[in-house]
Parts: sequence; C-alpha cells; structure tokens
Amino acid sequence: MPCGSVRDLADVFTDPQVAAREMIAALDHPSIGPLRLLGTPVKLSGTPGGVRSAPPTLGQHTDAVLGRDAGLTREAIADLRARGVI
Repeated sequence: MPCGSVRDLADVFTDPQVAAREMIAALDHPSIGPLRLLGTPVKLSGTPGGVRSAPPTLGQHTDAVLGRDAGLTREAIADLRARGVI
C-alpha cells in the first residue's frame, strides 16, 4: 500500500504491523456473535490493558446510568420509558 493512502477495515485487519502489535481483539458479541475489534493501542508492562467485553447494545446501560449517575428512581426511569423519552 502506498504511503499516505487511506486504508479500509480489510486493510487494517490484515496489516502485519497490526498483528505484531496485537491490535486485534476477538470476542463474542451477544447479538452478532464473533467480533473482531481494534485492541488497546497503549501497551504498558505493569498495568496492561485489554478489551474485556463487547461494545454495549443500544440502551444496554441506560437504566444503570440514569439510576446511578443521574439519581433517578426505577419509577422515574419507567415513566420516561413509558412516555417514549428513552
């Protein structure tokens, strides 16, 4: 591939440097099955990071965020849902 050209995902996932840096994470997604994702770009020896779970599905964490972070009650969340707000 010429220097400076834009790569598509097929190019990225087959690039030897990407493989050498272990930049591809493979895991199962609850809706679509096997999934390949870009891995963690920063490699730290003392505190290595990694991909621990699949990307969330649409709305998967809505109740937890609204309850924990926004302080809404279950009833308030249910009301928002019933009114089509969420």
